[in-house]
Amino acid sequence: MLEKVRIVLVNTTHPGNIGGVARAMKNMGLSDLCLVAPKEFPSEVADARASGALDILANATVVPDLQEALADCQLVVGTSARERHIPWPLVNPREMASIVVPAPQKTAIVFGREDRGLTNEELQLCHHHVNIPSVENFSSLNVAAAVQVIAYELRMEQLAVEKRENVGSDRPDWGTDWDIELADHEELERMFAHLEETLIDIEFLDPENPRQLMPRMRRLLMRAVPDKVEVNVLRGVLKAMQRKLTKSGR
Repeated sequence: MLEKVRIVLVNTTHPGNIGGVARAMKNMGLSDLCLVAPKEFPSEVADARASGALDILANATVVPDLQEALADCQLVVGTSARERHIPWPLVNPREMASIVVPAPQKTAIVFGREDRGLTNEELQLCHHHVNIPSVENFSSLNVAAAVQVIAYELRMEQLAVEKRENVGSDRPDWGTDWDIELADHEELERMFAHLEETLIDIEFLDPENPRQLMPRMRRLLMRAVPDKVEVNVLRGVLKAMQRKLTKSGR
């Protein structure tokens, strides 16, 4: 989903910022970098700041003006910390990501100069303006930091879309790939039968007056969505309890 997103830097003065942007992009899965008339590029300083993202710099496109950078894009978002005299559609980074990620269009996100951002004329080339809501008395962000914020929100929206697409999967979302296959229905039922048997053995469960103990135990353990190893561990504990009872003559 992020392959369609191009990061455009306009008239970047310090090459280290270009390297920092490349690193921020690679961290979040972006790869299309376009530089509009940078003061210095290529640069050893940019390479040093990229820190492992040299492929982003090697594949970066350098163009003479913003119009050329946007020529093949259908959606353009400009970043700005300044209010415009004429109201323009303004979104925060999270709202921007919710617009950009699901959209099929090739999208450019444009970042301005370190000292003065984008001009009014450049912002008028954009469909949306995005503003990072930093504190009012210190709103200026380093361009690499600004790209990192925007790239992070794009990445989070991408993950959210993928999660929504996976709704209905029999695997719960724990934010990571699980290392063990989940227990199947038959294994769970054997575990619950073993648990009930053991609770009766230790006289915790009265079979003549069970109340809601087993349904509540079932709800507790089912809520955990145990995997095969966890079920086996629990059943091992139950067996150990039963052996202990047998040795004590109960």
